[in-house]
Amino acid sequence: MFRLYKGFKELLASSATASVPSTAAKFYAAAAAAAKSASPKVAQKTPKKPTASKPKTKKPAALRSETRPTGISKVTPVSPALGQFLGAQQASRTEAVKQIWSYIKSQNLQNPYNRKEIFCDEKLKTIFNGKEKVGFLEIGKMLTPHFVKTT
Repeated sequence: MFRLYKGFKELLASSATASVPSTAAKFYAAAAAAAKSASPKVAQKTPKKPTASKPKTKKPAALRSETRPTGISKVTPVSPALGQFLGAQQASRTEAVKQIWSYIKSQNLQNPYNRKEIFCDEKLKTIFNGKEKVGFLEIGKMLTPHFVKTT
């Protein structure tokens, strides 16, 4: 910073005696010198030692048709109440939730003032333990007992 100030001070002093083109040349030279001296020094990195690693063997990628569904996309047996609602004795959680939501939308069972609430009709009460209203986040929790665990 001080060098830059000193360069400008010299430039101003010489500008009174010198012509305009030489003043500009001195200005750019002073600015370049100040920038060069002000640039931070970068530490050089030491080269890494080569390590002997085992060559990786690539496993063949499994095709999507060969992979088995797991988790919420796995087809599992369901309770008789949910099976009667879905029309199947086995279903995945994702498929069950999709069918329940399509039923809710087709029957217009969402609260018009609070779309997070679902009014249960007689068919939904069999699945949701006889509740009158269910929050849309509760649907997954209420379906848990209807899926039979298989090991």
